Amino acid sequence: MKLSNKVIGAFALSAIMLAACGKKEEAPAPAPAPVAAAPAAAPAPPPEPEEEKVLNIYNWPDYIPEGMIAAFEKESGIKVNYDTFETNEALHAKLVAGNSGYDIVVPGTVFAKPQIEGGLMQPLDKSQIPNLANLDPAILKTLTKADPDNKHLVPWAWGFTTVGINKTKAEKALGKMPMPENAWDLVFDPKYTSKLKSCGIAYLDSPTEIIPVALHYIGKDAYSNDPADYAAAAEMLAKVRKDVRLFSSTMIDDISSGKACVAIGWSGDINIAAERAKENKSKDVIEAMLPSTGALIFFDTMGITKDAKHPKNAHAFIDFYLRAENAAAMANEMTYPTGNLAAMDKIKPEI
Repeated sequence: MKLSNKVIGAFALSAIMLAACGKKEEAPAPAPAPVAAAPAAAPAPPPEPEEEKVLNIYNWPDYIPEGMIAAFEKESGIKVNYDTFETNEALHAKLVAGNSGYDIVVPGTVFAKPQIEGGLMQPLDKSQIPNLANLDPAILKTLTKADPDNKHLVPWAWGFTTVGINKTKAEKALGKMPMPENAWDLVFDPKYTSKLKSCGIAYLDSPTEIIPVALHYIGKDAYSNDPADYAAAAEMLAKVRKDVRLFSSTMIDDISSGKACVAIGWSGDINIAAERAKENKSKDVIEAMLPSTGALIFFDTMGITKDAKHPKNAHAFIDFYLRAENAAAMANEMTYPTGNLAAMDKIKPEI
């Protein structure tokens, strides 16, 4: 019931008079306010199921140091299924189709960029990859052209697309014709290809590898958007097409076994081919050339697919790969640098 001001005033006056006349009487303690019942606690979310101890990797052939997978499996208890692809195009088709079944893939940056833009790669949880600190900031800056802010990719390896040659066989095929100043002539100039076809010319089985070097050879921007430049490159390639024996991404075997005496290939693969030829007691001299007009640099990267079923295991492998000793093994055994600064003092001086 609401009290009037008069009634409230009368009560106040009575209280003052009582206080003046005698001992102050303690007012009764007010009744405690009722305590609101605590809301029922929400049930705890069920724990996330543990990932099965499996990791599915899709990589290029001959592109990981011997024993690295076994070492990771032994340390982590994770079973690795390791498959290979021959071209960036094959990997891209697998990812675009969806449900690839792979957790980690290793695309070149030319393909990784549209894969990121198309939502085919998931962002990395960098808190699970402390060894990211080992990477060269300059390499990471370069990768931002494909992966802004380095959210999705880490470098796997880098190298050059260049000319590989079995000098012993090539010089024999050329006879008295001297080696050209520009090594690209060996694979693009009919004057040379018409002779070298006798010992085998091989091109990488990938338009995205061959077209840029062809553009570069004719003096155009390797990554031109001008249709006229592509028409000029196609015209040049048409003149030597009949002389090309192989279109392949297995240059290591093709060169080391003698199927090809000159090839457009990746620098590390050509170096490995030279080592394998020595192991097979071959006396042929195999080299990765550095053309006078330059070679094209490439970067291969490692990312986790959007539909990866084992993302935690994938992060664990990425961190394992980025250890200094493992990055050094990649350089020492596969002759490909990885952009890992912490590995530099573990890499052989000759590499």
